[in-house]
Amino acid sequence: MEWTNRGTAPAQPAGTPVNHTAPHHSKRRSAILSLRVFSVILLFCITVLIVAIVWLLALGGAKPEGSYVDKSKLQAVFLNGGQVYFGSISNLNEKYIRLGNIYYLRVNQQVQPDTKSSQSSQNDISLVKLGCELHGPTDEMLINREQVIFWENLKSDGQVAKAVSEFVKQNPNGQKCDTSTSSTTPAKQ
Repeated sequence: MEWTNRGTAPAQPAGTPVNHTAPHHSKRRSAILSLRVFSVILLFCITVLIVAIVWLLALGGAKPEGSYVDKSKLQAVFLNGGQVYFGSISNLNEKYIRLGNIYYLRVNQQVQPDTKSSQSSQNDISLVKLGCELHGPTDEMLINREQVIFWENLKSDGQVAKAVSEFVKQNPNGQKCDTSTSSTTPAKQ
């Protein structure tokens, strides 16, 4: 009896390669290798997706509201109480709107309508430049955002823009306030 060959594989002829792994071991290695490749590809795809989302949020997100202001045009700002101011928005944030070169509409109602008119009451609407009122405001206004319903850019060929352009042509040196008509009662000191 030979004890040295016990439990070992039978001798193979010379020149035949020795296969130390069983067939199920090569399938296992192939599966592990495939899993590793799949994991690397999956991690790469997740990384690309995260980078794309960060890029979209940083660069492709919603534009700030102030970027919609067309500096070459006038804007209309509509307030809660029904008042509308026309001018140039120079600053816009979540707390206020800064408006300059301001105009507003004045409605003058006729107390006794003309009897020749077919309408029972007529309104005379005029565009007024801010600055000659009794309190003597400067031509700049900070409007609380809570009071603003909406604002919009005005067309250059609209009635308001044309009226403002005509006012500027007629008053090349700016508005002249008539002190006798701007105040009906003198201010007491």
